[in-house]
Parts: sequence; C-alpha cells; structure tokens
Amino acid sequence: MTELRTRVNTALKQAMKDKEADRLSTLRLINAAIKDRDIAARGGSDEGGVDDAEVLRILGKMTKQRHDSARAYEEGGRLDLAERERAEISVIEEFLPRQLNDDEVRSAVHDAVESTGATSIRDMGKVMGHLKGRYTGQMDFGQVGPLVKDRLCSG
Repeated sequence: MTELRTRVNTALKQAMKDKEADRLSTLRLINAAIKDRDIAARGGSDEGGVDDAEVLRILGKMTKQRHDSARAYEEGGRLDLAERERAEISVIEEFLPRQLNDDEVRSAVHDAVESTGATSIRDMGKVMGHLKGRYTGQMDFGQVGPLVKDRLCSG
C-alpha cells in the first residue's frame, strides 16, 4: 500500500471513531475514486494498485471538480451546497502537498524549459510533461499552460 493510501485509510478509521460523518463521507469518496482507478489500471490482471503520483492526480481532479461545483452553486444561489463542497475540498487538500506560490510556479516553468531544452511552442508538451512529473498536486496545470506558452513564444 502506498503512503497516501495509508494516510487516507488511517484518517478514515479515525473519522469513524470520532463519528465525524461529513469527513467520513469525503474520505470514503476518496477511497472509492482510488479503488475505481485501481480497477481500471488492472484491466483484468492481478497487479497492484496505482502509485502515489496517480493518487495525487485523482485528488487534484477531485479538488478541481469541487471548486467548479462550489462556483456553480454560488452562482445559483445555493450557498449551503457551495459550503459543503468547500468542506470536502479542505478534507481532500489534507492529503495534497503544499501548493506552490506564483514565484515558485514561474521558477519551475523556467527550470522546466531550461532542462528540457525547449525552444518553441512545439516543445510545450515536453515541458508540461516534465512539470507534471515533478509537481503533480502542487500546481494548477490549467493555469500553468499559458505561462509555459508565453515563455516559449517570448523566447
């Protein structure tokens, strides 16, 4: 079992003991998403589950989905549901690494461009792949893409 799975399972057991229903519900959702990905990755074989990097991608996706839902609920005037989504986000984020600030993201983009030898916009995939390999769960790649593009276009 990976480190992140162990942390999630430990938190799940503690939430059961403490009778924290909302937290328990979110932790069960995390566990279910990881198990779904395990099943998809196995494809019928009996290999082990996904690694920590994949678990980070799952958690990042879950966080993004909840941010989008919270925004939609606020626009629809359903503040109670938006608050519930935010509570789930806070539980999920406990398992994510610290998010990089803007300066750190710019520095990471600069380093990725340098280390991959990227010179044009055609190299954007290579740079993004490098960043995803090193910074999964630490930055929003939807916001990083335009930074990489600007860096490659400006030379």
